[in-house]
Amino acid sequence: MAWTSRFVTALAFLVAGIIFVPDVIGTKSDGSSLTISVIKLAHLLSFATSWGASLWVTFIGGIIMFKNLPRHQFGNLQSKMFPAYFLMVSTCAGVSIAAFAFLHPWKIASSTEKYQLGFLLCSFGFNLSNLIVFTPMTVEMMKKRHKIERELKIGEEVGWTKNNETAKTNPVLANMNKRFGMVHGLSSLANIMSFGSLAMHSWYLASKINI
Repeated sequence: MAWTSRFVTALAFLVAGIIFVPDVIGTKSDGSSLTISVIKLAHLLSFATSWGASLWVTFIGGIIMFKNLPRHQFGNLQSKMFPAYFLMVSTCAGVSIAAFAFLHPWKIASSTEKYQLGFLLCSFGFNLSNLIVFTPMTVEMMKKRHKIERELKIGEEVGWTKNNETAKTNPVLANMNKRFGMVHGLSSLANIMSFGSLAMHSWYLASKINI
């Protein structure tokens, strides 16, 4: 199914949801209720998208790919996927921030609402740092390490075993592993901090839902 078809299908389900729950829109003639509902929807969908993507990439997708793909193939795939991932999550976080700030203006917001805005800002900042700083550095370091590994005829296997064994007798590879690990560690830390910020906001949203 093409991207356009998928988008139209998702939009159709959204319209169907509005039809089945028309009271959410409200009955005010000035349109303010509709505006608020749309902004709430934008916040919820943006948050849900960033939360779901972070959960999948951090704890499921990446681990499955690492355990089943040759390392160089895995690394090349990640180098294409992560910029798109961090761009999407940063964009979603930005939309969530704008929507939440509109719904809870700073001057009249409660302490809890200000904290929640802070969590969303943290998520946005961590993802932006990954998009602009850490991911380009990690990809550059990965390419340099791949070059060294190809010369040593390793990297087409699954897992770290051959790399670790070779690094014990090759100081160049050992040094590159150390440098890569440092940059990749910072990227992973920023990602997990963003995930944690979203997790704290998810608890706030859960407390507001009436089911």
